Amino acid sequence: MKIKKINLKILKFLKSALCAVLCFAAVFCPLSLGAADSPEKCTEDALEITDLAPFDLDCLSAVLMDSATGTVLYEKNPDEALPPASVTKIMTLLLVMEAIDSGKMKLEDKLQTSEYGASMGGSQVYLEPGEEMTVDDLLKCVVVSSANDAAVTLAEAVAGTESGFITMMNERAKELGMNNTNFENATGLDDTTVNHVTSARDIAIMSRELMSHPLILQYSSIWMDTVRDGAFGLSNTNRLIRFYSGATGLKTGSTSKAKFCISATACRDGLHLIAVIMGAPTRDIRNEAAKTLLDYGFANFSLYSDTGGQGENIKVLGGISSECATVYQPFVALMKKGEAEKVKVNIEYAPSVAAPIKEGDVIGKVTYTVGEETVGESSLLAGETVEKISFLGLFLRMLEHFSIS
Repeated sequence: MKIKKINLKILKFLKSALCAVLCFAAVFCPLSLGAADSPEKCTEDALEITDLAPFDLDCLSAVLMDSATGTVLYEKNPDEALPPASVTKIMTLLLVMEAIDSGKMKLEDKLQTSEYGASMGGSQVYLEPGEEMTVDDLLKCVVVSSANDAAVTLAEAVAGTESGFITMMNERAKELGMNNTNFENATGLDDTTVNHVTSARDIAIMSRELMSHPLILQYSSIWMDTVRDGAFGLSNTNRLIRFYSGATGLKTGSTSKAKFCISATACRDGLHLIAVIMGAPTRDIRNEAAKTLLDYGFANFSLYSDTGGQGENIKVLGGISSECATVYQPFVALMKKGEAEKVKVNIEYAPSVAAPIKEGDVIGKVTYTVGEETVGESSLLAGETVEKISFLGLFLRMLEHFSIS
């Protein structure tokens, strides 16, 4: 009986040793993860638009864009460089919002109007030289009433001078890929400009970037408000805010040179659209054209959105832990109306991965399908770091296994 018990212990030891050898091999001869250098944040699968909308618009150029994916749903002369009037202020507002986000400027800061800022003509709130107004109220004046004096006051606060601010505007436009844009001022006044131009596509691009700052939509959705402690009334130049369901903004503009322009934004059922109209002959035609584009977008398209989440744990070879948590990131895709409800999600897991694993390593794939068609893909990522086990750790694990056995 003693000999049999000893033999059983020897067999258990050999079994543990064999396990240790296999683990040792896994540690020093790891399998490839195929990990990306940097984790994939989100896949935005653009819908291919093959059919033109069944209408034309009475304007020089136009673009309809989905703000979530950047997909263009309609275009008419989208890259023609044209004067944009006060739609220029979208870039002015973008730089101001970025200054606020960086901590350079705060909403409660009081800014003093310069002689030059107070000299602006056109739409204004009649700021006096030396008059102080908060950044919050100045933003309200620019977005709601398109005040040129308020726009220049903000521009000077960001860059010191309007000329310095114009340089920033053009640099930011290049960064965003606005290839048909050249700014000559912060307001859009074009009586003396030579080549102050942009395109419908470029306006949609900078509108989309500005909308990534949610605060701006709080201003652009205001219909009526006041400044100077209620002494001066503001009324939104964008009539769609009151008369179009779901309207959220964004900016109007008109001069004799630019005619009537708008970047109109609206949101329904999670689909946030940008309708850009340039060179419309009248304000009413401009507004109707924007509504036509938005109606077309909401009637024919929808947005599928997956917030992401946690996947199943995956087996780890040669790691200090035998499993690794997995996560997948948010995913959005634009689809034809009615298809978003048909999306199926399939997560593909590898049988196992070899340590070391870094949090964010790609260790699988998430596929989104409608029927037999793949509408998009995203990456399955390691949700934690799993270090490679050391020889000592392997030995201790073997002893622990032996003692338990």
